[in-house]
Amino acid sequence: MAPETAPEAAPQPEAGPGPGAGPGAEPVPAPRRRPRVARTIGLLAVAAVLGLVGGTAVGYRVQADREPVALPPLNQPGLAYPAKPLPEERKPKPLPAAEDLRTAAEGDLRKLLVAKPAGAKANPYQGDGWLPVQRFAAEFTSPGGSLDHQLDLGIRRIAQSAWATGEHRTVEIRLVQYRAGDFLGAREYIASQQDYMPRKDYAGGEGTSLKGSADGRLYVFPVERKPGYLDFHHARAYFYRGDIAVEIFISDTKKISVKDIGSLAERQLERL
Repeated sequence: MAPETAPEAAPQPEAGPGPGAGPGAEPVPAPRRRPRVARTIGLLAVAAVLGLVGGTAVGYRVQADREPVALPPLNQPGLAYPAKPLPEERKPKPLPAAEDLRTAAEGDLRKLLVAKPAGAKANPYQGDGWLPVQRFAAEFTSPGGSLDHQLDLGIRRIAQSAWATGEHRTVEIRLVQYRAGDFLGAREYIASQQDYMPRKDYAGGEGTSLKGSADGRLYVFPVERKPGYLDFHHARAYFYRGDIAVEIFISDTKKISVKDIGSLAERQLERL
């Protein structure tokens, strides 16, 4: 058998003078052609797609020709139901209103506010009763964005109580109730407020945990001193119970202790 020979190269065009060359100019070699790599890659891609489609079709055909196999039994036993409903004397009785937290929260929210101490005077900066949502949002840095955020959380209504004691101490308590939904708006609001507290322009620390609550915190702010003014002391409490967020503010020209804000927060938590 004769040995294989390499295929003949394709004939190349003769070299000629380049554009604008005069008589006697040296001939310019013709440019080489690039191999048709793109066409080869395209053929390989088409072949891969056809192979994938063909393999999938064969797999479906093989599975369709097989006999069905029964699934293994479930581990959960069958649910049993009583043949007859329970008699009236054995049915569980509904909780009384005093023990049903949901019933209490659906009533007059203002009745859940902690009672004012004896001898308390009216707060010159805040009043009692219902606080409109628009006014609540207006107290934030960005009222429009805060109102949109509160509506997204499902804010429902706000009850507040405020009073003044001593020479310059003022107290304000707010119960911010949210609608039931996929998440707890009260928890989201309290968490967002607590995120601000460690900043230097706020409490400057993590605060103290509130006894009896899951995530409640107490914050005593650093004293503010300005020439020509009395010292300003400030403390806050943030916690929630169910769909109600609670925020408490105490301001005074004298020092406010953690015990002062903590005892008031504990009494409000017991009311909920």
